[in-house]
Amino acid sequence: MDRAEKKELVAELNGIFTKTSVVVVAHYSGLTVAQLQKLRAKMREAGASVQVAKNRLAKIALEGTDVASIGSLMTGPTLIAYSDDPVAAPKVVAAFAKEFDKLVILGGAMGTTALNPDGVKALATMPSLDELRAKIVGLLVAPATKIAQVATAPAAKLARVFGAYADRDAA
Repeated sequence: MDRAEKKELVAELNGIFTKTSVVVVAHYSGLTVAQLQKLRAKMREAGASVQVAKNRLAKIALEGTDVASIGSLMTGPTLIAYSDDPVAAPKVVAAFAKEFDKLVILGGAMGTTALNPDGVKALATMPSLDELRAKIVGLLVAPATKIAQVATAPAAKLARVFGAYADRDAA
């Protein structure tokens, strides 16, 4: 890697650290290439990304960002998982770490808040933004549905009474 490529990578990583809402750092030593590809695919499905970068370059890119607290985690073979959704990256990494012991979560950051491995796992148990939006929509629609049921109930009762009289008269 020449100097220009390194500068480009540092600028790219700096943009990632500045724009994303959550970053998770993990050791991947012992994972096969197929397993890493599987992790990348799962991350893409969840709307997150994973990247392996040189620790020195990542530390340089962290300077001046909100997630600079994860610089101390950049030792050994590390990968960086990140997403705009605060739950997507931790959820996928935590699930993958349960499946494959070789992936060890070191910690992460959400905005200016540093996360230890337990914090990342706790964040992974929270519902995603899409799930929360669906719950809110369900809560908003529920009263309208109940009002419609209450409004149509007297008419339905009246129809049943007329139906019962019609059946009695026919018999």
